[in-house]
Amino acid sequence: MVKLNKIYTRTGDDGTTGLVDGSRRAKHDARMEAIGTVDEANSLIGFAVASPGGLAPHEAALVRIQNDLFDLGADLATPGEDFAPSEMVLRIVPAQVDWLEHQIDALNEALPPLTSFILPGGTEGAARVHLARATVRRAERAATALAAVEPVNPAALAYVNRLSDYLFVLARALNGGGTGDVLWVPGQNR
Repeated sequence: MVKLNKIYTRTGDDGTTGLVDGSRRAKHDARMEAIGTVDEANSLIGFAVASPGGLAPHEAALVRIQNDLFDLGADLATPGEDFAPSEMVLRIVPAQVDWLEHQIDALNEALPPLTSFILPGGTEGAARVHLARATVRRAERAATALAAVEPVNPAALAYVNRLSDYLFVLARALNGGGTGDVLWVPGQNR
């Protein structure tokens, strides 16, 4: 269990931050960019959960995802090539990706097929979920940029990719089961 008695440590005043293995990185390092963007996405999911009305049936799943995003942050904060979870090392595992896939399939089953790209919007809840989805996509770009220069857990990369898919399908579900989706009309304003 984590116990935080003091919020500030002053150790980051030099522009670095500590990782799980005790090493320090610049706050603008690719690893820190990925971790920070995952944190932003998590905050936006919390913002979506706080949406007035309409998210109650999905709140438990979203809170579970928020917890998984803390796991993802811990995974990204643990450099190295050993991606096996242990008592001392927290890693995203394939079962977390599988759970997201199951959620996507269950939501998508009730949705009509897409006939156009959709614009992010619709209900307030759907708009908030779209905002979280776009930030998850940015987190994925940051994580894959990190993976281009350092080893990253493949399950972590799969999780963040699947999460954006889940949020897209959830936004459609929140838009009246897809009937309230705002469709893109190519070239409409030429």
